[in-house]
Amino acid sequence: RLLAFVLTLGPTSLPPAPALMSRISPREAIHLYREILRTSKKFHWCDKEGRPWSRILMENTRKEFEQAREERDPLIIAKLLAVGRQCLLDTQYKFDMAEMKIRKRIDETRDRR
Repeated sequence: RLLAFVLTLGPTSLPPAPALMSRISPREAIHLYREILRTSKKFHWCDKEGRPWSRILMENTRKEFEQAREERDPLIIAKLLAVGRQCLLDTQYKFDMAEMKIRKRIDETRDRR
């Protein structure tokens, strides 16, 4: 799904492939992968079937990274990394906002005698 989404993005302002190749390192992908796994640990509740969301997210992350492992086109790799990073940042932001709302609600409704 992520790859299909990236391919529909169309032309970008990325540098030409040879210049881009020298900027992409496997460390970027590993760093993104580990950060996604760290973030997924925060999702401690379960889905309708009783499976923890953290486990589901970790499995899907591994599956998507394994599918993209054989990719050699530097433009596609750059797009995958950029979209993955942006999705992670959006998810972290939404999670943090929801957590702040919950804490605010708890603070407002807490009975302090």
